[in-house]
Amino acid sequence: MQPAASIRTASDKNAISGSAPAQPAHRVTQRRPAYIAQAVSYVIDGAILFAYAGIGVTTVTTGLVYLTLRLAVVGVAFFLSEARVTDRFRDHYLFVPLSLVSITIQIGAIYLVPQIGFYFIAIIFVVLGFGALRMSARQTGIVWAYATLGLAVLFLMTDRPIGIPMADATERALALACFVSALARCAGAGLYGSSMRELLYRRSNDLAAANARIEELAQLDELTGAYNRRYIMKCLGDEIARVQRGASCCVALIDLDHFKRINDRFGHPIGDEVLRTFAITIFSNIRMVDKLGRYGGEEFLLVLPETHADQALQIIERLRTAIEGLGWPAISPDLTLTISAGLSEIVSNDTPEDLLARADRALYRAKDAGRNRVLAATQRRRFG
Repeated sequence: MQPAASIRTASDKNAISGSAPAQPAHRVTQRRPAYIAQAVSYVIDGAILFAYAGIGVTTVTTGLVYLTLRLAVVGVAFFLSEARVTDRFRDHYLFVPLSLVSITIQIGAIYLVPQIGFYFIAIIFVVLGFGALRMSARQTGIVWAYATLGLAVLFLMTDRPIGIPMADATERALALACFVSALARCAGAGLYGSSMRELLYRRSNDLAAANARIEELAQLDELTGAYNRRYIMKCLGDEIARVQRGASCCVALIDLDHFKRINDRFGHPIGDEVLRTFAITIFSNIRMVDKLGRYGGEEFLLVLPETHADQALQIIERLRTAIEGLGWPAISPDLTLTISAGLSEIVSNDTPEDLLARADRALYRAKDAGRNRVLAATQRRRFG
């Protein structure tokens, strides 16, 4: 039994619409945390270089030049982002050019300050780790190849003694700080990637739920919550195919007696409420496997799988009694409603047209007999 959908809620609309995709105006806000994180990372690197300058391993000038270069690069990227110049690029975060420039700075630092060169090598891993979060496989390959080429030139074409000072406790502590800071940033990149995957997973689930809701609403009659004609006919075709494989199924065409008079006398809003109440009552009295569809106007098609004619006759008669016994005056004084139904069992080689024609003839016999009754069609079994 399909769910009644007579009441539409705001959540339904939200489920259908989903979250709007990020527009360029929102991208500026999205990019700021990335650039701020890069600036903080560069300040950490600068602090470590100044610490090495403090113990005489390098000079303060080296730290200042390194920090100034890196902050200048991210500053330019930040300015272009705020001016929305980068919105025109697919890589609007500029991760590829920023990564290439950063690796160039690291390669230069390794060459100029080889005594702490292993720290700059560790920073290259950090650059690759953060860049991979936003770059495509091709872009990541380009950046990786560039870094590999730069290191190959250093290792194979120069004789710079690349190392990390470990002569005393202070130098060992600074070496530890170097690698801890690099590892922490790599771990941060991993955590960020994990959170992005979780976010994408949630959004994927939300999208799947929204698509399922859209598909469900596309199958339903908006007023009554019953299946619309297109979908109930599809269900009917499926059941005919099942019967041809040995199953059983009955269908009933149900008509609300004198419904036009109800609309004329009580008005269309009352008529709509009658249709909704009728559908809800049917939903409450049929099985989960049964399917109710609005066939047209005040006519409904009820599909009863795994049911023979004698069983279906009892089911429809019970529904007729339930509809007749409802407290219709609660909707409007003097309002009453009965139904007439024509029942037909699907037989081998049936077509939807043949089946519905038999049910329709039974329905009109019920109307001609005075309405408020259920009649079964005369079955003509065909095999072959």
